[in-house]
Amino acid sequence: MNMDFSQLKFDANGLIPAIAQDARTNQVLMLAYMNQQSIEQTLETGYATYFSRSRQALWKKGETSGHTQKLVAMRYDCDHDAMLLTVEQVGPACHTGAKSCFFNDVYVDEDAPATANVLQEDYATIADRAANPVEGSYTNYLLDNGVEKICKKVGEEASETIIAAMKANKEEVTYEAADLLYHLMVLLYQQGVTLDDVWAEMARRR
Repeated sequence: MNMDFSQLKFDANGLIPAIAQDARTNQVLMLAYMNQQSIEQTLETGYATYFSRSRQALWKKGETSGHTQKLVAMRYDCDHDAMLLTVEQVGPACHTGAKSCFFNDVYVDEDAPATANVLQEDYATIADRAANPVEGSYTNYLLDNGVEKICKKVGEEASETIIAAMKANKEEVTYEAADLLYHLMVLLYQQGVTLDDVWAEMARRR
């Protein structure tokens, strides 16, 4: 892909800030810097490559850790002085092991409405319970009892959701649907299916 670099406003050191955003969740992952060569390499390889100001060298994200960023889209802002990379992140984006480098809260509205990201968070919790069992954990109970038990619970919760819908009880439908989604995610994890796999299949059907 050929890009007109004259459209970009690099700083005196030939750099431009670049924000990486998760393609699935829209979560902001990190801020780094790029120069013309790193942009070209990113477009050529399909994986995010940045410029390290401390090492004064290019670095492919995840080259040593394996936590790569597959490029989905690249854009620049209205002032032509910042880049936005939409990526498929493998593993955590932050060197601390956090999903995002932006984890130091200054202000969080606790009453803000939840988003679909809660599904990813719950799936991650299920995976963590599998790797690090907790005594008394209902998730561990389901996983320990295997696919038959999990499928039985999915069927029960689906039936309860249907019954609630037939009664036209919005509050009850919401409650039962949450139960259904949780048990379905446990089943997905047990079967080795990620939410990204499901999103990709849904996108394919559009």
